[in-house]
Amino acid sequence: MTKPRSYSTVTMVIYLIYSMSKWISTCSELWPNIGIPHIVALLLGR
Repeated sequence: MTKPRSYSTVTMVIYLIYSMSKWISTCSELWPNIGIPHIVALLLGR
């Protein structure tokens, strides 16, 4: 029995979103003058 590839992909995406949200919250705490919108714009610009 092999696990479906979609399961591992969904798990990876959920983990990435979770870690990125923690990273964004940490950055917004460190640099409140920058804020989340600027960080999101930088991430989406890549």
